[in-house]
Amino acid sequence: MVQERALPKFQSSTAKVTREEGLRLYEDMVLGRFFEDKCAEMYYRGKMFGFVHLYNGQEAVSTGVILAMRPGEDYVCSTYRDHVHALSAGVPARNVMAELFGKETGCSKGRGGSMHLFSAERRLLGGYAFIGEGIPVATGAAFQTRYRREVMGDETADQVTAAFFGDGTTNNGQFFECLNMAALWKLPIIFVVENNKWAIGMAHERATSQPEIYQKASVFGMPGVEVDGMDVLAVRAAAQEAVARARAGEGPTLIECLTYRFRGHSLADPDELRSKAEKEAWLARDPIKKFAAYLLEQNLVSQQDLKAIEKKIQSVVEDAVQFALESPEPKPEDLYKYVFAEDE
Repeated sequence: MVQERALPKFQSSTAKVTREEGLRLYEDMVLGRFFEDKCAEMYYRGKMFGFVHLYNGQEAVSTGVILAMRPGEDYVCSTYRDHVHALSAGVPARNVMAELFGKETGCSKGRGGSMHLFSAERRLLGGYAFIGEGIPVATGAAFQTRYRREVMGDETADQVTAAFFGDGTTNNGQFFECLNMAALWKLPIIFVVENNKWAIGMAHERATSQPEIYQKASVFGMPGVEVDGMDVLAVRAAAQEAVARARAGEGPTLIECLTYRFRGHSLADPDELRSKAEKEAWLARDPIKKFAAYLLEQNLVSQQDLKAIEKKIQSVVEDAVQFALESPEPKPEDLYKYVFAEDE
């Protein structure tokens, strides 16, 4: 089993949340979980095809980071495990589900599928199938924000970019090259490592000479922080500090979120490499159950409040499926549409 590490700074005991904020965070995490559970159901019923990578267990990372930003204004760059990032960024569940069904009403017009969600309106820069592929894109987005502000004099250019990626990616060249450039140019970007301990089928400790990923930031003179990725308030606190630094022109931050995926690498993965004991230990730390217990203990919400959110989200997800089923397929004659820019 992967050894636990002491978490040094960001913990829920030091974080504060109002009732309204708590309900919003809970609703976003529940949306991610219910949506992914429905995706698994649709995949096994033959309604969804290709590779589908679910986010169950990691909801506190997406919610904690993206809701600490300005959804629809700041930029988010994802990976192939991108459904929940898209939902947190504000892409409607209908359009995400329709994309997974390959329909014209999908957020990528049915051309991208599970691993290539995109929304210009919500500043979602895409999901990417290749490891580390999104990090240079995110770095470019952060560069254009600084360039527009400092070179072109656009005072409204204060957007922050969040680049999400897994532990395995931190052994790849794009990671090091982009952290170096971001630090040199003080770019307004947050590098978010979702360390779920397993890069597809390789245990993290077997694949890297420095298992404590946040320490890699020190090489670039960049702040690196480690946070409990199963604790939404801890993630949110770390993200808020990083966002404030980036928006103030103080440069990038590397946040390592220690988390765990409750399902296999993809829905085609029998998940036989991880031990039963390891999985059970992490399941006991379910971020949604943990946060619900916190909200109740703090007397911020009632059990009825939480049940009402779950009922609401269940309806949203069922509606998304119905919308996807009834949406049209892309037309064969539009095969080359969206390949090149078209005149207005």
